[in-house]
Amino acid sequence: MFGRMWAGFGPFRERFFARGDLKYLILDLLKDKPMHGYDIIRALQDQFGGFYAPSPGAIYPTLQMLEDMGYVTSVQQEGKKVYTITDEGKRFLEERKEALEEIRARFSNWWHCWGPAYRELWDLAFAFRRGGPWRHVSPEKLQRIREVISRARQEIEAILGE
Repeated sequence: MFGRMWAGFGPFRERFFARGDLKYLILDLLKDKPMHGYDIIRALQDQFGGFYAPSPGAIYPTLQMLEDMGYVTSVQQEGKKVYTITDEGKRFLEERKEALEEIRARFSNWWHCWGPAYRELWDLAFAFRRGGPWRHVSPEKLQRIREVISRARQEIEAILGE
C-alpha cells in the first residue's frame, strides 16, 4: 500500500524497525511454510496492515544472510527461489522470541496511536489518485479543496506543537 512507511513524514521520522529486526519477521513467516521472496514481502505488508512493505533490496540480502548463517535453505522452483526455515533457524527464532514480541509490541503501540490517522490520510490520497469526479473539478472547487487541506494541515501542526 504505502511501500515504505512514509519515512521522514511529520512525527513519524523515527525508524519503525531497528537494524536486524527484519530477520526475525522473515524467520517467523517461514516457520509456517516455505515462501518466495515476493511472497514474504506481501505477507509482511499484510501483517502490518499495508503500512509497511519491505523493498526487495531489504528482503533478498536478508534472506541471503539467513541462508549463509544456516537458518534458511532455498531451492529453485519455476525459476524462483523458495525459502524454508531450518531446524537451526527455528532454534534461533525460539531463543530470540522476546525480540519478535518486542517488534510486534512496537507496531501495536504505533498502530493504536497513529494507525487510524494514517488510514484517513491514505483514504484521502487514494480519493485523489483514483480520478473519477476529481478529474473534472472546476478551478473554484479545486481552490476550495486546497483551502480545506491547508486548514487541516495547519490545525494538525498546531495540535502536534502543543
